[in-house]
Amino acid sequence: MSRAYTEAIKPHCPNDTLVIDHFHVTKALNEAVDAVRKEGWRVLAGKQRKALNELRWRLYRHPATRTKGQTRVLNRLRHCHRRIHRAWVFKDEFAQFWGFTHPGAAEKFPRRWMTSALRSRIPSLRTCVSTLKAHFDNILAFVEHDLTHAVADGLNRIITILKSRASGYRNLNAFTDMIYLVVGDFDIPAHVPSTLRSP
Repeated sequence: MSRAYTEAIKPHCPNDTLVIDHFHVTKALNEAVDAVRKEGWRVLAGKQRKALNELRWRLYRHPATRTKGQTRVLNRLRHCHRRIHRAWVFKDEFAQFWGFTHPGAAEKFPRRWMTSALRSRIPSLRTCVSTLKAHFDNILAFVEHDLTHAVADGLNRIITILKSRASGYRNLNAFTDMIYLVVGDFDIPAHVPSTLRSP
């Protein structure tokens, strides 16, 4: 959602639709929740501080991948850390958006969600709402096009590992060849002459 990307795309691809991947929206929501957790963490000490620190990854988890036990632990925050609990509930509620298939219904849900989030008076959530508003049409485009760059991100990760493992390449051609070798559809056995193959 960085302007460096969005502003570069507009002049070069004026007829295309920019789709914001749900990964980036979820990341922004997680950061908003974590900011509230950190606020609570700063005023605590000892075991309470450690317990709140250990909740970080549970707060991040998607509702579908979280166990009932983890959900029960997070629901206990309602009694001792209400702001963290409220921020977490807002984050979890937004996950429903990715299940919409009709653009009309999909548009109403985030508008209602953003209004409620602004009323929460939680600064990090209000900042997150501003970000979502700035990219609203591009986030909504996900429902219509159902596009994600998860595969591209996976390939980029593999390429980064290749680069790191080799500690650099002599030239770009060598690096390119290694990329094709590892992530391309190159069938190595098919290119080995039959006379060189083991029986």
